[in-house]
Amino acid sequence: MKQTAIQQAIVIVRSRMESMDETLMGKHTIHHLQQIERVLYDLLEEEKEQIIDSWWDGCRNWDNEKEPEQYYNEAYK
Repeated sequence: MKQTAIQQAIVIVRSRMESMDETLMGKHTIHHLQQIERVLYDLLEEEKEQIIDSWWDGCRNWDNEKEPEQYYNEAYK
């Protein structure tokens, strides 16, 4: 399945968090990465809306039975 750029960024941040050690510095870094992850999830929702809007823009004059939400879920979830 495809991944958007934001989805890829979330995977990278999670991977970094999992590779951190339990030192004080590691815990501090994990905390910052968790904050970044929360922002990325907000951006993911915005990105989803952009993809859906683009889909509608692309098919305004095109007869297609697939709904944009269905397209997004099939392509990116």
